[in-house]
Amino acid sequence: MNKFLSITQKVPFVLGVIFSANVVGMETTVLSSQQTTLPQKINELSVGSLAMEVDKKNPYVMIETVATLTFKRFANESSQIKINPNILKDIVREELMPYINYKYSAYKVIGVQLKKTSREERDAFVSVFRDYLITSYAQVFTLYDNQDVEFFPEQSLADKTIVAVNTRVIMPNRDDIDIAFKVRKNRKTNEWKAFDMVAEGVSLLDSKQAELGGVIRQQGLPHVTALLKEKSQRDIVFK
Repeated sequence: MNKFLSITQKVPFVLGVIFSANVVGMETTVLSSQQTTLPQKINELSVGSLAMEVDKKNPYVMIETVATLTFKRFANESSQIKINPNILKDIVREELMPYINYKYSAYKVIGVQLKKTSREERDAFVSVFRDYLITSYAQVFTLYDNQDVEFFPEQSLADKTIVAVNTRVIMPNRDDIDIAFKVRKNRKTNEWKAFDMVAEGVSLLDSKQAELGGVIRQQGLPHVTALLKEKSQRDIVFK
């Protein structure tokens, strides 16, 4: 496997690549006999009208639609973003976060320490973890260089509550990166939201839990909440 990117770099990098499909010179391909027509539909709709058409009952359609919508807005606001990169936080907050189950992800990061925390501590962590994700994803959006993304064919959703939307990032002059974007079904609403991404076999959630789990155990959840709060408040910069 190519080592141009370390696992630590690759996990956040390819997460953003998934969301960036179809826009700003990028192309997507469905690995089947039928080519996706989503880009053409996007071009015919305004960002505002499209926002109401995201199908959360189908995780495969949802991921591809959100990907397109997010970077369509990125392209539309590129001149303002160059002046104020923190606009990327607004785009992530408004276009991505409605489709991410950040509470479930936050609880997974807390892991076995969950029962040792109070409701107040958990609520504070979830709120900060959401802001931390927003800042992390926004910073990722400064890294793109027109990579192509392939979406694998849909699989049956029958009786499933967790599925993986499989994709492949085409990396020029490097090995391609296989990614599984994990989404979970809400049994009450039958809607799906993303909660994890697995890049080349490495889970973003597992990595974050390994990074923070020991700190939570030794210094407590409020300490980690404070650490993530500081990181979430950092400005977005183009490097």
